[in-house]
Amino acid sequence: MSVTWEGDEPPGPMSISILGWVRVILRGLAILGTVILGLAILLPLRLIERPIHGMFRPWTPYITRIVCRLSLVWMGLGYERRGTPMHGAGAIVANHSSWLDIFTLNAGDRVYFVSKSEVAGWPGIGFLARATGTVFIARDRKEARAQTELFKTRLMAGQRLLFFPEGTSTDGWRVLPFKSTLFEAFFADGLRDVLSVQPVSVTYHAPDGGEPRTYGWWGEMEFGPHLLHTLALPRQGRVVVVYHDPIRVAQTVDRKALAAACEAAVRGGHELV
Repeated sequence: MSVTWEGDEPPGPMSISILGWVRVILRGLAILGTVILGLAILLPLRLIERPIHGMFRPWTPYITRIVCRLSLVWMGLGYERRGTPMHGAGAIVANHSSWLDIFTLNAGDRVYFVSKSEVAGWPGIGFLARATGTVFIARDRKEARAQTELFKTRLMAGQRLLFFPEGTSTDGWRVLPFKSTLFEAFFADGLRDVLSVQPVSVTYHAPDGGEPRTYGWWGEMEFGPHLLHTLALPRQGRVVVVYHDPIRVAQTVDRKALAAACEAAVRGGHELV
């Protein structure tokens, strides 16, 4: 099966061969089995972890990391990590290309995603997101203060939150301007002087001879068909995740300056690989 398209519009429906469906079934079952096994270990362990450590989760994020790394192996997607994830309180910001980012970013570090509130209601995905500690936010200015308090509580508990400042996923070969709204939370009293933000560049490389934007998920593309065609690929490409030097919040003027510094780092790393 080959996936080809041109221009800025996402592709339409693509056919899958019989061999492609065999790959979908084998890869899909391997990934599903790994996720189920991970949940079977994570959920009971969380019942012990919560009363002892509260919102700080010293054990269960390692399970999520292992599950996501194994899922990339079963999928056949090559994975390369460059740089070192930061230690201590703070946040991670990255460019957003695909639903695959959930696996590639969880595979490299113990993080908690910040996601739009609608995701909580998605069948299957919503449950997995809640189980792994995802922070759900509403796109409503009236909720800004409450969201800032939520971020503060999670960050002060030692969790590293990860969000996508572009606000949407892309074709994977461009980085959109970063929106500075969510950066405001890092300047709250009690956070600014202790937090750092680490920019991360995520770059997907298509299989040899494939359309460069094979892994991009954007526009009106539906999740189901894109998942199936990704699993059906006869050969997979690879993803490179680059962890840049953390930026101290206290050393930036305001949220716009912090967003601009993070965007420059992410864009630079994305273009280099």
